[in-house]
Amino acid sequence: MDHRDTPGSELEKADSSIEPIPDPGLPEHQWRPTDVDAAAEKRAERQVASLFGASAVCTVLFLVGYFTLDIDDNWSVVAGFGASTIVLGVTLGLAMMLIGVGVIHWARKLMADHEMVEMRHPARSSDEDREQTIEALNDGLEESGIGRRPLIRNSLLGAVGLLGLPAIVVLRDLGPLPGDKLLSTIWGRGTADAPMRIVRDGIWTPILASDLEIGDLVNCQPDALKNPERYGIDPAEVEGIELQTQKAKASLILLRMDPRDIKPGKAADGSSRENWSVNGIVAYSKICTHVGCPISLNERTTHHLLCPCHQSTFDLADSGKVLFGPAGRPLPQLPLAVDDEGYLVAASDFDEPVGPSFWERDYYER
Repeated sequence: MDHRDTPGSELEKADSSIEPIPDPGLPEHQWRPTDVDAAAEKRAERQVASLFGASAVCTVLFLVGYFTLDIDDNWSVVAGFGASTIVLGVTLGLAMMLIGVGVIHWARKLMADHEMVEMRHPARSSDEDREQTIEALNDGLEESGIGRRPLIRNSLLGAVGLLGLPAIVVLRDLGPLPGDKLLSTIWGRGTADAPMRIVRDGIWTPILASDLEIGDLVNCQPDALKNPERYGIDPAEVEGIELQTQKAKASLILLRMDPRDIKPGKAADGSSRENWSVNGIVAYSKICTHVGCPISLNERTTHHLLCPCHQSTFDLADSGKVLFGPAGRPLPQLPLAVDDEGYLVAASDFDEPVGPSFWERDYYER
């Protein structure tokens, strides 16, 4: 028999407005000890503040370790790692972890604890939704108690603020600051009795001014890198990493052209560079003033020197000024002379820093 034909059927009596599955509701709310016990609440607040305070201490220890422990210290602490690595890693890790633990403890013990039911809504946000979101955010800030708990607020701000210092400090490890290291090179270490000879890069032979012909371009280095004792220089100053540093700063290009093509500019002190060349031979730093690439692409007829990295072009006949490209400064020029045997020597050091531009570097019109 069809149940629809049965008088008094359950389906006939059912109200369409009643949900097919009754809402089971939520279990009875269990209050936390900090919700009902003021002493427990204060104890939890002190615990959170202590975690933030411990984070601040770890941050300070990170800074102390950074400035007091030598990175080259080889004494082993754990699994072959040095003291600097262990101390910096442990203190910075604990500083960040303690802030996280403190925030979790704060949320679990002190922030508002009540159940919320939110019905589904359309994906499109309305003006009302945005207003409700802002209101909910304000309610959350109010429920967090951050305004009523200055101990937690101030300790959190202090811990997070201090945690920014390691980020600033470790930026120092991106590379050494130039300081005054680029303001002078080993070219200036020559003396009146032993002027710094210019030698060919790689074979270290001195260069007679008479051996160069118009159009010749030679990559050069100072003789002191090979024979430091001749100039009263400690050999330790031109060994290992220091040798590479000195060589990079002192790298030089010699070019001989018709003396009539040279347009002498002005030195940093305002004097003329008319006597900086020898029989049409000029010398410039090999390091591009843009980002420090080595330059050696020469256009013989125009005396233009091209950087292969970003196409900065310099005029070696006109004080190395920039003709094209991103370089912002001319190539530094080295004043030349000849010694008693006719070999090319540096009359003095560069009168300006070599290499890429940097904020301490002054610029002057030539």
